[in-house]
Amino acid sequence: MLTLKLILVPLALLCVSLFSQWWGPRVAGWLAGLPIIAGPILFLLVLTNGPEFGAQAATLALAATLSSEMFNIAYARSCRRYGWPIAWLFGIGAWLATAVCLATLPATLPFATMAALFSVVFGFSLLPRGTVILPQVTVAKGQLLARMIAGTVLSFTVVSLSAGIGARWSGLLSVFPLISCIMSVSCHKAYGPEFVVTLLRGMVWGRFSFSAFCLCLSLTLQKQPVYLAFGEATLLALFIQFMTTRLIIAPVRTC
Repeated sequence: MLTLKLILVPLALLCVSLFSQWWGPRVAGWLAGLPIIAGPILFLLVLTNGPEFGAQAATLALAATLSSEMFNIAYARSCRRYGWPIAWLFGIGAWLATAVCLATLPATLPFATMAALFSVVFGFSLLPRGTVILPQVTVAKGQLLARMIAGTVLSFTVVSLSAGIGARWSGLLSVFPLISCIMSVSCHKAYGPEFVVTLLRGMVWGRFSFSAFCLCLSLTLQKQPVYLAFGEATLLALFIQFMTTRLIIAPVRTC
């Protein structure tokens, strides 16, 4: 269990950081929308607290795509006017307000599905469009290490506190916009707001596979063995991600 906590989330952050170097912000955002952090955290929650707890947490994680997207929208719409500290505060404020609202609403699968649908609609409607000429992205080793440490801290915190805070907040916190925070701030400082807007808009495409992953877990965790349920959810997420490949990768290759 300790090994999984130390490896899963930091490795996922490392992959996204490297892809941002190779493919630019649009593809990095597309990959960052995958359950690369929430997925490992939900897996650890199931191993720690059982399938019933995990299924409820997955339902809240599905709903929490809305709060995560609200961070992206607030940051993207403020970063062109303000520096990264103010934009980050706007983003965190939007995430917290939405997460608190979600915590007080019914934790049902139909509601969570509607919240995830709204997150995609709001993302495409409210996120500004970037007009950036993509630079060659380089991520220093120190930044990579800091991102991996932040991922480790988040996974440790959520799993360690899960018994006390319950499945509702465990699910909501598993979708804390850690990647959005790290990559938005670092890219804002290094490449400017237009780069960040392109990055965050790319994340909307990852919401489809993320939502499918959480929805599959909510439906199967209490009916199937844990590893089978996560395997099916992962394959479904990868299939949906593959279906969006032409919409994301192809335009980048032709730039």
